[in-house]
Amino acid sequence: MEHILIPPASYNLFGIPTVIFSVLIPIAAVALFTYIIATRLAPMVKSNPDFRFDRVPERLNNILKIWLAQWKQPRYMMGGVLHIIIFFGFLILSIRSLELVVKGIDSSFIFPGLNSWVGDIYYFMKDYAATAVFFAAAIAFVRRGVFRPDRYAYPKRFYHEDHTWEALMVLGFIGTLMVSESLFEAAEVAAQIQAGVEPTFLAPATLVWFFKNLLVDASHETLQRVHILSYYVHDLVFFTFLCFLPMGKHFHVITSLFNVFFMRLERGIIRPVRYGVGDDQLDDIESFGVKKYEDFTWKDILDFYSCADCGRCSDQCPARTVGRPLSPRFISLKGRDYAFEHYPLKGDFVKTDENLIGTVYSEDEIWSCTTCGACEQECPIGIEYINKIVDLRRGMVDEGNVPQSLQKPLASLEKRGNPYGKLEKKRSEWVNAIADDVEVKVLEKKGETADTLYFVDSVSSYDERMQLVAQATALILKKAGVDFGILGKNEKDSANEVRRFGEEMLFQNLKNQNIDAILNSGAKSIVTADPHAYNVIKNEYTNAELPPIEHISQFLDRYIKNGKIKLNGVTEEEKGKIYTYHDPCYLGRHNGVYDAPRSVIDAIAGIRRVDMLKSRDRSFCCSGGGLMLFYEPEEDVRMGVHRARMAQKAGANVIVTACPFCLTNIEDGIKVAGLEGKMEAIDLCELIAQHIQ
Repeated sequence: MEHILIPPASYNLFGIPTVIFSVLIPIAAVALFTYIIATRLAPMVKSNPDFRFDRVPERLNNILKIWLAQWKQPRYMMGGVLHIIIFFGFLILSIRSLELVVKGIDSSFIFPGLNSWVGDIYYFMKDYAATAVFFAAAIAFVRRGVFRPDRYAYPKRFYHEDHTWEALMVLGFIGTLMVSESLFEAAEVAAQIQAGVEPTFLAPATLVWFFKNLLVDASHETLQRVHILSYYVHDLVFFTFLCFLPMGKHFHVITSLFNVFFMRLERGIIRPVRYGVGDDQLDDIESFGVKKYEDFTWKDILDFYSCADCGRCSDQCPARTVGRPLSPRFISLKGRDYAFEHYPLKGDFVKTDENLIGTVYSEDEIWSCTTCGACEQECPIGIEYINKIVDLRRGMVDEGNVPQSLQKPLASLEKRGNPYGKLEKKRSEWVNAIADDVEVKVLEKKGETADTLYFVDSVSSYDERMQLVAQATALILKKAGVDFGILGKNEKDSANEVRRFGEEMLFQNLKNQNIDAILNSGAKSIVTADPHAYNVIKNEYTNAELPPIEHISQFLDRYIKNGKIKLNGVTEEEKGKIYTYHDPCYLGRHNGVYDAPRSVIDAIAGIRRVDMLKSRDRSFCCSGGGLMLFYEPEEDVRMGVHRARMAQKAGANVIVTACPFCLTNIEDGIKVAGLEGKMEAIDLCELIAQHIQ
């Protein structure tokens, strides 16, 4: 391109060569940026280890899918599309921005590879990218500053500071970058036209094309001033933006790539108390869980830095929805604030020995989590919450800080192996009610065995209502011709909730007793109707070669499809009913089982089924996870009530679920919501037992 205007590398301002500024601005900015990043890394260096360097191909795939392809952004369509436009615009324009930095020193510089037809395509694309980013930023500015969707709010009960100004300022930075880059080029092209030189081609209907038309009649002196001024505005804003990124929520522009790479690859598991410490070495650990800030792992702190403050996690959080004192978004923001305050950019680092509970986080806030995983499912950049919550609980449990309502079930679990405090020998009494119809082997003695082990778990063994689910499951297994048995008094609580409550030693004890009982049973496969038992046996009983486990919905789906189980169609009474399926968190989000239960329901000829608005991976938690069946939280309305109303709104009058925890809470929700007689809840096993031939 022939230069008509004096470029920044050759211009003099009041006798001072502006190239000096072109050199000093990047040097000063990069030095400051390096210092800020080093300070931000300090708490990560002092924190606990976190093993995240395994399965590199899968992690690279996450980079391509979640970070580069912005896979989760369209889940919130409006905000997601705007983010995708800005994200890809920045990727395209980053080359141009770096090129401009060097052009301030050497005006002939062209980014390597762009001095050919490839460059023609690139410059054409970057003009449209700049235009798209400008308008996306403008729309986002109005949306964030004027309309303010609820998920962007900063409720005082969760958080003390409103960061809306930061979002608006950054959107202003972005708009300024797009305008200044376009003006810089437009002034030169307008000067080319005035000089009768064939002008550089500009993509039509773009910002630079618009500014060229606006400037084409301006004086040469005006064009020169616009050319130089727009360059240095771009330079200063670019490097100011760079140094501002690690100062707040826009740190995610830098950290999200790494956070996605290191994100958890498997759901349904809780990380160990300490990486590198085996289960048999837990007695040697002096302190469990997170008490002070450095007890977090470096990935936890990277999560705090990576939070984009988009509010998606909290918008999907059932605890926040029902008015509990928990909002996942602010778990991250408060953690980030703590790092910034105690590892300041200026001055000495501040000691961080105080307990986080009572200073940064409240007890009720941490106990309010149901570990449903909705927050993690929604986060577009791989931020994790369940591990942090569990580690904070481990710290409280380690200090004897346990809610009053949970002390009795915990003591019962330790003494009797179930949270109800009932005798072990009563665990198999539910079989008596069906003894005339179904023979259930009780594998309590050595040498007694069966091909399939039905792991019942505590709630279905002892709760009178949930025993009906166990009985329906046994009937299904008999009708399918399966040789099955139960562990009876040898079975202990599966301890899925115990671990998520933070009682690691009790979890290990119950787990080891169950492993021994399962292995001694000689069973070749395991089936359960409890997603919590399914999750923990499948994902966390990993230090033993146990037989494969299926949830009953998977078993039914397989047996129906291969013709070993046949179902009768709906009855006359059922023809007036509309069914909806409630996805249990520990079957759906944590283990990806969504289709099998629906397929089983739909196998009943003539049944009418609808999905609720919140279904599949956006299912709304019943409140049953993490010992919540026994917890008495502070809340405005019960989660089960919310769920019953969602089913009603979908037009359903029967809620089918595949989890005894969910059934308990939803039945309770129907009563509290005043929907008795209008709506009912039923377990999948009960529904199938009614129709099995």
